[in-house]
Amino acid sequence: MSGSQEWIHNPLGVVEAMFGDSQNNPDSKWEAKALGFFSEQLKEKEAQTSIPSLNDVPLHYLKPNSLVKFRCMIQDMFDPEFYMGVYETTDPSTKAKVLKCGKYRDVADSGIDFNSDNMVTLERQPFYCVPVPGENAWVKDCYTGSSQVRVLPSTSYAPTRQKRSYEEDEGEAMDTQQTGPQTENYRNGDFKRQETEAPSNHSSTPAPLDLNFPLPGEKGPSCLVKVYEDWEKYKVNDVIEVFGVLSVSPALSALEKEGSSLLDPADAMETVEEQRVHCPPASLVPRLHVLHAKALQHNNPLLPPAPVESNSTFLSSSVADFPSVRAELLTYFTHVLLGDALAAEFLILHLISTVYARRDVLPLGKFTLNLSGVPASYTERLYQIIQQLVPSSYYLPMSLQNMNQMRLVPKKDYTANRLLSGALQLSKNTTLFLDETRLQQGQLDTTGVRNVTALGNLISWQKVDYDFNYHQMEFPCNINVLISSEGRSLLPSDCQVPLRPQLPPSQLDEYLSGLHVPQTNSPQTNRFRSYLSLAQLLPYNISEEMTKWVEDDFVDMRKDDPQSISAEDLHRLLVVARLLAVSEGESALSRESWSKAKHLEALRRSRTEQMTSVNGNEP
Repeated sequence: MSGSQEWIHNPLGVVEAMFGDSQNNPDSKWEAKALGFFSEQLKEKEAQTSIPSLNDVPLHYLKPNSLVKFRCMIQDMFDPEFYMGVYETTDPSTKAKVLKCGKYRDVADSGIDFNSDNMVTLERQPFYCVPVPGENAWVKDCYTGSSQVRVLPSTSYAPTRQKRSYEEDEGEAMDTQQTGPQTENYRNGDFKRQETEAPSNHSSTPAPLDLNFPLPGEKGPSCLVKVYEDWEKYKVNDVIEVFGVLSVSPALSALEKEGSSLLDPADAMETVEEQRVHCPPASLVPRLHVLHAKALQHNNPLLPPAPVESNSTFLSSSVADFPSVRAELLTYFTHVLLGDALAAEFLILHLISTVYARRDVLPLGKFTLNLSGVPASYTERLYQIIQQLVPSSYYLPMSLQNMNQMRLVPKKDYTANRLLSGALQLSKNTTLFLDETRLQQGQLDTTGVRNVTALGNLISWQKVDYDFNYHQMEFPCNINVLISSEGRSLLPSDCQVPLRPQLPPSQLDEYLSGLHVPQTNSPQTNRFRSYLSLAQLLPYNISEEMTKWVEDDFVDMRKDDPQSISAEDLHRLLVVARLLAVSEGESALSRESWSKAKHLEALRRSRTEQMTSVNGNEP
């Protein structure tokens, strides 16, 4: 084992050494010193790429109590838990008293003196974390390819034992740790169960544990992330990267299997379900004790992980290429959108849009696009192309069955004290592709009406009202919604663009079959990926002089056409102008961007009115 990698292979050794030194110097502030040590080590990119990731290394290949990392979204926050931060043990042979550190571990040493005056009880915050919902395959592949980690199965946690652990523990109702009082936290929830009642006896087999991924069909590890410092700065749906001590001790499963005998019989039936989801088998849901964590500004592996504004060299060189990359992307999207250059312009603006601020209830910067007149045979291919360009996305066919049966809105389960995830529990800047061409004639039931209402609220206000049974709780979000529809969408949108294919209908099928999905690792594809993500992060402002000029121009527009120019039109023009400026790499609104925005809007409105006159009220 390389000495320089010792802090990765044995992080608890570093912690225990600093704790031991503090016994002779009570004012050493050893906890801050330990965290500072790991933060300093992790400043080096090479050090970070040397640490195995739970995202791409199988759990049975990882050494217990080693340092690992995890790129994830906080799906839920459990109640704070108490643990023995410092405890005293007695050596059975010498009877000597020894102080031990209980931080960053789940299982304490044997021989604890529970009557010792030196015992210190501390508090930590468990987060239930899942891989970033909808994270696309090219993102995972890029992160995996940049890792320097080459691992072999852990000798202390062998694959055969891992397999047995999965099979034996999957259905058990368990209890791992003693936690503090159950204090409801509005940020909290828990995980997603498949049982409605606790098993009546231990011989029955409960349903397999549901890992509570927001999107159906998702795979990857879930993890109980235990935070010791500054947990107040994190909230549900944040995307974070954590570095911590991996805990998969077999003792956790042993405690879980004995959990019911440790309970007060009067409380056993009330808490067994909660224990089952809060203390799942470590072989299914490992624990990660955080030594360092950071919120991620984005999850695009082609961009620097630190805030882009702090990397002036990268920012200036990338922005200088914006006009040429934009021109390439416009040509490509024009081809993808059946020769429609106007629709291609608006698709670029949509994909770089983001909520950059909120004024009261109004989210500023959102730009939901409704592409209408879209052939039903074309929508999935269009999504596959977009999926190759954005870091996270989700395709939702708005069929009657999906609307009536899917859970889009997360719901609080008070029996298990957890938050049941829903398909709208997504991280910021996820592209949500709503395929309205799949909607058939039929009746929306109560669930369907709620789901459509939730989608409308998401689009209009960029919020999702989570269901807490007795009340709803508003969770702000930042999700790019793209709607494809045959006629005008039944959902609201910020901008509707009727698609106008530039080829005869007889050639449409042949053209669609020839549409190619971007090559995964081609230089051009990577330029598009970097461009779309970076544009969402660029700073932007409007000078006082430009603000006055826009106001005067809008007054003149109202004089020329007072009936058709509204305050809503001004707002949309400002959003389009902002996105046009950013798409060219500009950090401030210029007269050129404003004039181009007016021109694009005039073309779009003219096309919409023409389609309306031809098709009645269905553009």
